[in-house]
Formats: sequence, C-alpha cells, structure tokens
Amino acid sequence: MQTQQAAAGLNLVAAGLEKIDRTQTRWIEAELYRVRGELLRALPKADSPEAEACFYQALGVADEQNARLWQLRCATSLARMWNDEGRLSDACDLLSPIYGWFTEGFDRPDLVEAKSLLDEFGGAIRRHPEAETGSQ
Repeated sequence: MQTQQAAAGLNLVAAGLEKIDRTQTRWIEAELYRVRGELLRALPKADSPEAEACFYQALGVADEQNARLWQLRCATSLARMWNDEGRLSDACDLLSPIYGWFTEGFDRPDLVEAKSLLDEFGGAIRRHPEAETGSQ
C-alpha cells in the first residue's frame, strides 16, 4: 500500500511541477521538490541520490525566493536523510544555521521538528564525539 501511495504522490508532484512550468507560478515549487524527495525515500528501493538531488533543488529554489520557512523544511528533510545515512556532521552543519535564522514562532510545527532533530543530533554528537569532526 505504501508503495502505491508513494507512486501516486510522485505522479501528483510531477503534475504540479508541470503546472508550475506552464504558469510560471513558482511559490510552491520548493515544497514540491522537497515532497518529491520524501516520496522517493519512501519507496521500497529508495533512490537516495535522486532524493538528495530533489532536496538540493528545493533548497536552491527556496533560497532564490528568500523563503525561509521552505528552506527550513527542505533542510530538515535533507538533514534527516543524511542522519539516516550516518552523515551526522553534515546534517548538523546544514540545519543548525538555518534554524538559527528564526527569532520567533518556535511553537510552529516546522520549527518544533527542526529543533527536535537538532536535539537528537546533539545527543548523538555527545555520545559519539568523533561524529563532530566527521571522522566516523
């Protein structure tokens, strides 16, 4: 069932990206690339390189638009993937400064999720100091 849902989601995202190309209405483009990356990761044979490329594309679009919340969401997704791959230092280096941009709204779900992930990373770094230097 999850495979069917991910495949259906990928079709919807593709349709959304096609509409963006036709209409040039790009306000949600970063989120569509981020969701595409998440869906690729959810497939039974996850396509990590393609998912990572989607997250990078999403970050680039969000950066061009100065869309801080989209950047946070994209960075959170990419940091979670890197953490799952054992790239804890990279995950921290990406997410921490983006989270640091925010000065309010810390009760918002996206900020709560990012903070929780950073707290998890901090605990992992304290347990495994070699992760902090990248010498895993």
